[in-house]
Amino acid sequence: MPRVLISAKLEQEGVKLLRAVPGIEVIESEPLNGDALVAALRGVQGLIVRSETKVKADVLEKTPDLKVIGRAGTGFDNIDAKAAAARGIAVLIAPGGNTVTTAEHTLALMFALARHIPQANEKLHKGEFDRKLVGVELTGKTLGVLGLGNIGAVVADRALGLKMKVVGYDPVISKERAAEIGVELLPLDEVIRQADFLTVHTPMLPETKHIVGKHAFAICKPGMRLINCARGGLVDEAALLEALNNGKVAGAALDVFEQEPPGADHPLVKHPRVVCTPHLGASTIDAQNRVAEIICSNVANFLTGKDYIGKVN
Repeated sequence: MPRVLISAKLEQEGVKLLRAVPGIEVIESEPLNGDALVAALRGVQGLIVRSETKVKADVLEKTPDLKVIGRAGTGFDNIDAKAAAARGIAVLIAPGGNTVTTAEHTLALMFALARHIPQANEKLHKGEFDRKLVGVELTGKTLGVLGLGNIGAVVADRALGLKMKVVGYDPVISKERAAEIGVELLPLDEVIRQADFLTVHTPMLPETKHIVGKHAFAICKPGMRLINCARGGLVDEAALLEALNNGKVAGAALDVFEQEPPGADHPLVKHPRVVCTPHLGASTIDAQNRVAEIICSNVANFLTGKDYIGKVN
């Protein structure tokens, strides 16, 4: 009988689905790491995690029974997929589960950034009725989208509905696919040069680390506004802080950071022209239920020899 350890707080819609599969035993725990995780994985064939559990090579070396790891989400930075593949362990994600939710959070941050909504709210809470917080319209502005995968494509679609011009960079998709989305496909530097608002939706890879950094801030429009709801390492935080302080960048909205949590004294968290949220891109009831169901179905199907989706290694 295959055993599956859920080392995460997972929505019960998914857990119930997994428990209903004949022949699978389900074990639930709080997020585990290190030796505690290794001990819990003895005799376990399947593991389901969120971001809190780190499944690195040192853990995989000590888990000979493990056959599949399911990541409840689309990012898998916390799993060494290459080391898993070397040991014959499949790594599965929940493709599409967070797409709409993360795209909507990107748009929410873009609106908040454009109209100083958090700052205005904070001032009113302090009893200040400040009408000098003058923002900008989104209509007619150019949105640059770096990465036109599932989330980037939805962001582009919604932005077109707001009557924005959308330009994009993605080295993988074709011009035909970009045209279907309604986006003009351009080289990376040209997207950055044209953007009034710039949003990042690429995967976190060695070649995309700091894709928005000193060079980007040097060539961007004065007054450009940046949104990042993807991965913290995609933006060079030191370069962003410098660009904010010298006035080249008008503002930034960040849901992710290079180190999480970033700490209350982080200069970007405390910056008056930065809107911050604590990695809430996927945090809706709808998305969490959907992700739980997708990953539990995936892991169950893998262990019972049925069709599954979302293998990344």
